[in-house]
Amino acid sequence: MRNIRVAAVQFQHAPGDKAANLATIERFVAQAARQQVEIIAFPECCISGYWHLRKLSRDEMTALAESIPRGPASQHLLALSWQHHMTIGAGLIESGEDGKLYNSYIVAMPDGRWARHRKLHVFVSEFLSPGDRYTVFDTPHGCRVGVLICYDNNLVENVRITALAGAEILLAPHQTGGCRSGSPCAMGPIDMRLWNERNQNPEALRAEFQGDKGRGWLMRWLPARAHDNGVFLVFANGVGQDDDEIRTGNAMIVDCYGRVIGESLAIGEDMVVANLDASLRERSTGVRWIKARRPELYKPLVVPTGLEMDTRAVRFEYDAS
Repeated sequence: MRNIRVAAVQFQHAPGDKAANLATIERFVAQAARQQVEIIAFPECCISGYWHLRKLSRDEMTALAESIPRGPASQHLLALSWQHHMTIGAGLIESGEDGKLYNSYIVAMPDGRWARHRKLHVFVSEFLSPGDRYTVFDTPHGCRVGVLICYDNNLVENVRITALAGAEILLAPHQTGGCRSGSPCAMGPIDMRLWNERNQNPEALRAEFQGDKGRGWLMRWLPARAHDNGVFLVFANGVGQDDDEIRTGNAMIVDCYGRVIGESLAIGEDMVVANLDASLRERSTGVRWIKARRPELYKPLVVPTGLEMDTRAVRFEYDAS
């Protein structure tokens, strides 16, 4: 890996309006190009829209979905990537070649290559199928990148396996914060009135974004994923009203020691940029811990406990992670 300049974006998508969302992506990519960004991450499902998906029929979901990479959104991102010599990641609903629908993330690279991650722990809609593989790939920028979508990042095994596959940078696109959570100590809804009155009373909304419903919750676990695995982490998130919930933004970039090296305090659309210092990785705690592993002890990790649940069956309607 070499030193590299990355960006994380938070923006409020227009539900179902792919043209408008791609226009927003294009605007941020142009802004990032002026700052010499080489890799930029946009949020989960930011092209298709997210929380409104739970209300769509299968036919409506299929009409919104596109193939990867032949669909118009993928082709648009590949053209932008080539134009700006930048790797661009963004989320959408994919119509798979197998006839299934996926919550997917495409990463378009300036040399024409592309990568796709299908969310492993999917819910929101019974019509979405979970992915069945990890996504780690080489880029033209001299680094190896992995992708995990939102809830995928919550499970420690997923980030460790991605790191074991050689990921040096983890793109972590989300639609989270302000969620109806089943836990009294994790997140919780934000009053829609605060969003509607954000121009008159911005500090009240910022307090929610920075508190336990937003940044406070993220800081309990997100830096640990980077630190424990020796990866740089690029967290991109939605912001503002997403159907009947409020996303909290908090776009951030975390180094391989779990330190936040760039973050947004904005209560609206924003982009954060940071330089990743490749020299930190070799002696980082996470890289050294991985070298100290004893795989012969870890068989219990792959033995079912009987407590496992398919997230689609559980229907986490109180949580938008």
